[in-house]
Amino acid sequence: MNIGNEIRKLAFENGVTLTYLAKCIAEKKGKAYSIQNLSTKLKKGTANFNELDMILEELGYKITFEKISK
Repeated sequence: MNIGNEIRKLAFENGVTLTYLAKCIAEKKGKAYSIQNLSTKLKKGTANFNELDMILEELGYKITFEKISK
């Protein structure tokens, strides 16, 4: 699973652009965050946990952890 593709899919399904998501991250971080930066991080899979959490929150989702039974 490629997290970048999943984020793009969720954004599309929710009618949200990557430009809007980059703007939201910039506001939450209190510093510049460009669409180029977001797009590159999603392509390379280098977005950090906090960035993904902010994006998913904006899209109406949350990250959860589930223990795998062995």
